Amino acid sequence: MRVTLRDVAEQAGVSMMTVSNVVNGNHARVSQETIGRVRRIAAELGYIPNASARSLAARSSRMIGLLIPAADSDSLTISPHNMAILGQIERALRKRDYHLLLRGIADPEEVTAALKSWDLDGAILLGFHEAELARISGPAVDAARVLAIDGYTQGPLISGVRSDDFAGARLAADHLLELGHRAIVFTGPPPAPSGVVRQRLDGFRQAFADHGSTWDETLLEPVDTNTHEHGRRLGLRLRADHPEVTAVFATADILAIGIMEGLAESGAAVPTDVSVVGFDDLDLCRYVTPKLTTIAQDITAKADTAVELLLRSIESEEHADQPVTLDVHLVRRDSTAPPR
Repeated sequence: MRVTLRDVAEQAGVSMMTVSNVVNGNHARVSQETIGRVRRIAAELGYIPNASARSLAARSSRMIGLLIPAADSDSLTISPHNMAILGQIERALRKRDYHLLLRGIADPEEVTAALKSWDLDGAILLGFHEAELARISGPAVDAARVLAIDGYTQGPLISGVRSDDFAGARLAADHLLELGHRAIVFTGPPPAPSGVVRQRLDGFRQAFADHGSTWDETLLEPVDTNTHEHGRRLGLRLRADHPEVTAVFATADILAIGIMEGLAESGAAVPTDVSVVGFDDLDLCRYVTPKLTTIAQDITAKADTAVELLLRSIESEEHADQPVTLDVHLVRRDSTAPPR
């Protein structure tokens, strides 16, 4: 039999309202002695608070949505980078006694519907393009608190968190230039007027300017998405399309690893023939051969900061005026070397 609020109240000799106040943290009118007794008896009886009842009492669902783009007709697919962030966000929310709802969003306008339908206290947006973020607005968004990870759009969203994308790409290009490379491919999703890829492309160009050189714009190789397969296809044709190229910078580790596989299939050796640098420093960088040189971003800090900013906005209505930008650094492994 499920232990109820009434069972605890009768055993403790107090009202059901008192037990409810203790369970939900409303201690203003309850003595410390009563709080201790109620908690002890609840534990002895094995009482588990009803989540719906707690939400009604506290006027809070304690539910945070993690909303990720997903094509309407496709299943939800999550990149290794976003999967790593998802796991860290769930951990951070669990420590604060919040629950995570994962939801795929086919159209940005569905964000408002998700906030209302699930009575979310707030939501974290992950993986949306800048144009999509700009379309997310309305009273439901303002009331529920919404934060974007890796967003650069100025709009109704509260300030979010991102890595220093400009500095990261600048470090990657600087590393390759110092090794002696000049013909370097930049690859990633098509750069929009603003956003993560644009920042990384601008930082990449800046490194060439720092070295008194100009990057050959014909070496921009856009891919549809940062996936292993798109990287593999690029790697297969890279030396045929760009025989002068000696290095590649990819905007994601999974893309870079696909490029290395495609290069190997085409008969090229990494880094003897072509050096490769990625971005993220996911665990899989250490599991491939050669181990991937990459730009490391602190995914744990990114997730923790996102949760802290969002919950601070929910619980105390303190809003950050500016987005938080986290430092990055180069991790040199085996996939880069001076050009032959």
